[in-house]
Amino acid sequence: MSGRETPLKVGAVVITMGNRPDELRALLDSVAAQEGDRVEVVVVGNGAPVPDVPSGVRIVELPENLGIPGGRNVGIEAFGPGGSEVDILLFLDDDGLLPRTDTAELCRQAFAADPELGIISFRIADPDTGVTQRRHVPRLRASDPMRSSRVTTFLGGANAVRTKVFAEVGGLPDDFFYAHEETDLAWRALDAGWAIDYRADMVLHHPTTAPSRHAVYHRMVARNRVWLARRNLPALLVPAYLGTWILLTLLRRPSGAALRAWLGGFREGWATPCGPRRPMRWRTVWRLTRLGRPPVI
Repeated sequence: MSGRETPLKVGAVVITMGNRPDELRALLDSVAAQEGDRVEVVVVGNGAPVPDVPSGVRIVELPENLGIPGGRNVGIEAFGPGGSEVDILLFLDDDGLLPRTDTAELCRQAFAADPELGIISFRIADPDTGVTQRRHVPRLRASDPMRSSRVTTFLGGANAVRTKVFAEVGGLPDDFFYAHEETDLAWRALDAGWAIDYRADMVLHHPTTAPSRHAVYHRMVARNRVWLARRNLPALLVPAYLGTWILLTLLRRPSGAALRAWLGGFREGWATPCGPRRPMRWRTVWRLTRLGRPPVI
């Protein structure tokens, strides 16, 4: 970027349930410490009051929990329609922390250098061990989390999105509430011609956790997997994609309770409205395949 060009404007959206005030304050302090122009921040209280935050941080308190995608969509709109007041939006978990002070500047540089880049997925690392869990590397070949690459999806609580993506393909699917909403947006963005990068040098510190800590995990993972396929895949690929995930789920040998919740969610995914159906083009299927993740897995 030349010195005569205007730096891209960066904002940040943080969703909180109000139960991690110390972690939220640490995250906001790490955002305030970013180099370059100030990062404007919106904190969305998702059905809970927002704890004390530094001056200058905008607050939106929702009367009920809209779920992760619903809360993030409210945060997007707080920056104008589709986030239009800024060029880039960071989405950060309220118990995360940016250990580097140049992350926002790296985002500006990456988006300025590549006009086709729509989304960046950060590397999530445990603050004590530095370990990145395999599930936090958004590609099948996840053994080396220090390798950056083009990918087909991204991590919901540690990413940056060019706001033009929202203007073109819309926001996150509100009804998903939790799980797979990022892949739904990723597939729509890829189908519109945008690219997604995983960047190992853009780091969010986050304690190592298991997704199954959420009581609704197994049900919503299954339900939303079905919705994801019904909304986005060509009809021929829907049974192949869902059949693969049934097999993978059984191979993981879940507990009886987990399997019952998963099967209940799977049935719910077929029996309930999934939102508008916009099947991706076959050239997008081929693009996903070339990137190493055909949409049958």
